[in-house]
Amino acid sequence: MSIYKTEEEFLKHYDSSAFEKLSMTSDILLISVSSEEKENYRKTDKKMMSILLVKRTDFPYKDKWCLPGGFLNPKTETLEECAKRVLKSETNLSDIYLEQLYTYDAINRDPRLRVVSTSYIALVDKNRLSKDLNPNASWFDITLIEEKDGVVDIILDNKTEVLHLQIKKTLREKTTDRYQFSTKKNTLAFDHDLVVLSGIERIKNKLNYTDIVFNMMPEYFTLGELQNVYEVILGKKLLAPAFRRIIKDKVQKTNKQTSGDGHRPSTLFKYKRNI
Repeated sequence: MSIYKTEEEFLKHYDSSAFEKLSMTSDILLISVSSEEKENYRKTDKKMMSILLVKRTDFPYKDKWCLPGGFLNPKTETLEECAKRVLKSETNLSDIYLEQLYTYDAINRDPRLRVVSTSYIALVDKNRLSKDLNPNASWFDITLIEEKDGVVDIILDNKTEVLHLQIKKTLREKTTDRYQFSTKKNTLAFDHDLVVLSGIERIKNKLNYTDIVFNMMPEYFTLGELQNVYEVILGKKLLAPAFRRIIKDKVQKTNKQTSGDGHRPSTLFKYKRNI
């Protein structure tokens, strides 16, 4: 039975040192789509999914690449507000699509102290971003190679450095999480290898039943460009007639056309928001 008569009295005498403290971070998997230089000017630009990484300048994991992130200020912000602050500092934008992914709480994930990380997916049209990045930041194109026994190789390439991530994907039973991931080869700092694959899996799974892809598209686009982005994310080719049936209620034809790209003008479409 409590010795206190009111909650105010209880809180006044509460000893917060009775429990261990921990720190929390928000880490951001910022995903965009970039265009490779095309060998044939008559073809649509080849798209690549890319993520933003930051090279650490101090210990722990000095000189390792990691996802953008920051420590939560527990007195002034929520985890989502922390994530938005990090995004603003990296992109100078405040209206980017943001979705919570997972919470990572392995006991020794940070060698400094107990740190629990909540990861977020952020999606952006790269045309909105300034080309002047944080000097320690770089965009890496992603290539996924599914291998036998559930081992996934992820190749990250920023044209000057190539990173290889290797992750084991294990099917779970009787759980809301379809897969569990374990690092086979830890390349990024902390457990950010796992965040990358988890985030990509989330985007792939949501592609067919949400309009999430349009957060990475410019205002106007051709159907060929949109199909290319779908194919990049899904990792497979799509038949044009079937694809157009899938997206017919999601796009709106405009009176605009492409110009100056070396081939017959194509009709431009835009996202049709269904409220």
